[in-house]
Amino acid sequence: MTISNLQVARAAYQPKLPKALQGPVKAVEGAATQSVGNQEEIKALFPNTYGMPVITFEAGEKVELPAFNVGIILSGGQAPGGHNVISGLFDGVKSLNPANKLYGFILGPGGLVDHKYMEITPELMDQYRNTGGFDIIGSGRTKLEKEAQFEKGIEILRELGIKALVIIGGDDSNTNACVLAEYYAAKKYGVQVIGCPKTIDGDLKNEQIETSFGFDTACKTYSELIGNIQRDCNSARKYWHFIKLMGRSASHIALECALQCQQNICLVSEEVEA
Repeated sequence: MTISNLQVARAAYQPKLPKALQGPVKAVEGAATQSVGNQEEIKALFPNTYGMPVITFEAGEKVELPAFNVGIILSGGQAPGGHNVISGLFDGVKSLNPANKLYGFILGPGGLVDHKYMEITPELMDQYRNTGGFDIIGSGRTKLEKEAQFEKGIEILRELGIKALVIIGGDDSNTNACVLAEYYAAKKYGVQVIGCPKTIDGDLKNEQIETSFGFDTACKTYSELIGNIQRDCNSARKYWHFIKLMGRSASHIALECALQCQQNICLVSEEVEA
């Protein structure tokens, strides 16, 4: 396949890594976590996974580890950065042991339930580094909430020798990951379930996560369009333009675009409701 000079340059880009991830690392357990609110109710719902410690990565010595396989799922709407999360995970597991394998489940959580998957190979990964979209394995919106789905999932995870499952998604997707993790922990199935926050809405964040990936690109794209409309407003002057932005139940995108574009009025729905 012939690729353009732009594609060559884009593929050659090396994303910046924090110092702790620029070589061998060790995981260090910190204090126990707790939910922001409804602590007792959530603890009762997730007795096996509530209160897990904060994990930080520090520079460490390279150690030999037995081979293990990892599964990955893209869930919900696409966001630039998804392919690089996968490539980072691919590079990470291969650096630990070249025999490790990364499997992608096709078209979201449904691929786990329906046993549709593919192995992420070096040749395949190199075609998608630094590119937008979720098209390497596709995405879906199947909810993981029934015991039968969990059991179908563990069948294929055991067949492929997968010890950890990474779910990249937003609010619903990480809720699914949490429920799945609790079920597998209760059953002592020996599979780690890891949620990676991806949402353009910017409503998944805490002290460790400054913002979910997707938010920055969405705001830049919307702000460029709003700026173009503002120029038209200055030129025509006889119309009002109302722009409705995405954000589900949070208005972070609307507020960030307002800060970038300085339009006349920004209606923040939470303030309107209050």
